[in-house]
Amino acid sequence: MARRMTRPARRTPGGPETPGPTEHDPCTHAPWTHDRTWAGDARSAAACGALLFGLLLVLDAATGRLDVRGALLWLGLGALLFAVLTPPRVRARPEVLVSQGLLRRRCVRLDGLVAVRRDDGIAPRLVLRDASGGQVVLDPDVLIANPPLWRLVADGARTSAERGSLLCGATALRRIAERVEHDRAEAVFRASGLH
Repeated sequence: MARRMTRPARRTPGGPETPGPTEHDPCTHAPWTHDRTWAGDARSAAACGALLFGLLLVLDAATGRLDVRGALLWLGLGALLFAVLTPPRVRARPEVLVSQGLLRRRCVRLDGLVAVRRDDGIAPRLVLRDASGGQVVLDPDVLIANPPLWRLVADGARTSAERGSLLCGATALRRIAERVEHDRAEAVFRASGLH
């Protein structure tokens, strides 16, 4: 019977020992790549929620109807706007892509994708599904604005296609690749003063 190899336990100051990750854990070898634009988007959502709350309070105060019940209602409305406007936080490793919303976490195995579909509705969405039923829906601009995230998704899709699991999605992936290359070329031209 093979023994499972583990790293030595780490001792936290003033706390109990925590076991180190095992060699069999597929996610221990690569750091997470995060969406660099998420923090700015979350701050904008918070500012919109706070602005709505403040404006409604000012209107109530100006009309002489400001009370605790109304203030709590406006606070709830501002919090709801924040929740609606805050985008999911996207992060990835070579094996997995995770989308963490305020209430829900979704993930897909990048090396086991079966479909990549672009939904061009009011707000464009990219839908990734894996063989185990996992699904992540994200804004394609997240991948375009974050080339390291895009490279992980593209590499995972390539691996899935080589394994024969990725049956549809070439067109959606090609469109994103073209946008990433276009944005990269524009950035080079701007940096060199040619644009």
